[in-house]
Amino acid sequence: MANGTVVVTGAGGFIGGHLVADLLRDGYSHVRAVDIKPLNEWYQVHDNAENLQLDVSLLENAHRSAEGMSEVYNLAADMGGMGFIENNKAACMLSVLISTHMLMAARDARVDRFFYSSSACVYNEDKQLDEDVIPLKEEDAYPAMPEDGYGWEKLFSERMARHFREDFDMVARVARYHNVYGPHGTWEGGREKAPAALTRKVIEAKLSGDHSIEIWGDGHQTRSFMYIDDCIQGTRDIMRSDIIEPINLGSNELTTINGLVDILEDIAGIKLDRHYKLDAPKGVNGRNSDNTMILNELGWEPGIRLREGMEKTYNWILGEYVAKYGERAHQAVAAS
Repeated sequence: MANGTVVVTGAGGFIGGHLVADLLRDGYSHVRAVDIKPLNEWYQVHDNAENLQLDVSLLENAHRSAEGMSEVYNLAADMGGMGFIENNKAACMLSVLISTHMLMAARDARVDRFFYSSSACVYNEDKQLDEDVIPLKEEDAYPAMPEDGYGWEKLFSERMARHFREDFDMVARVARYHNVYGPHGTWEGGREKAPAALTRKVIEAKLSGDHSIEIWGDGHQTRSFMYIDDCIQGTRDIMRSDIIEPINLGSNELTTINGLVDILEDIAGIKLDRHYKLDAPKGVNGRNSDNTMILNELGWEPGIRLREGMEKTYNWILGEYVAKYGERAHQAVAAS
């Protein structure tokens, strides 16, 4: 891709920052990184990219982003973990402006390929009522009953990408991400997802000496979590593929939230007194990725084990925590 020109929206976010880094490593000649946040709030800033602060929910900024590009990775969205999604449904729905305008801009710029990052939140909630969940196949998104707000926006934008492909001969690819985690992402402030939130809580418990933790829900809810390196590989492979329908991109290593805490306790070398906040947002009872389609189409599926990925995530968040909270944290780390 020595002569490739590519734009990543949401580049100041967690997945976007990793994707920009991977594209640059792969030799793209011009990587345009776009995010609504000021550069000093981006999780990763790459000096050899064209870094732009733009709100691509505005059509003129979407056109500015896509102009002269051969590929578009549209990762931009107003979203966060379950606490944010359940309490900001309108904000999540407004991301449809980003999806709409980036598709229009890509069409007008005659880009070669367009990627849209969807979510497992599009799946019918009636298929996710039991912790002992049957892995979700791509066709399980219909009949539609996705997660309110965020899930509806993602499902609608999937359909819009499909119709731009059909009506305008646009090469559009859609991946449904399942719970991506890893370093260089949100770990506090209310938008963090479960792996990062629980990691921060375990670190706080260890460094404070108060070996207790609050868990949202009863801890029995089940999930699969995909490490960021697998997400980036899958994203780029799907973009280059001939897969025209939305496809799962997620690990199928199922665990409970209690099981995730078990892993973090082992990494941190502590045992915690667990307190369950049963009225907190917890999402569906069970969700896992059926990887039959990605194995058939690409001969590959996300394979980084949860224990391995969580150790890398823990060490990065620990470093960020100590850097932010200063000498007391330094002393606690030294003592431990």
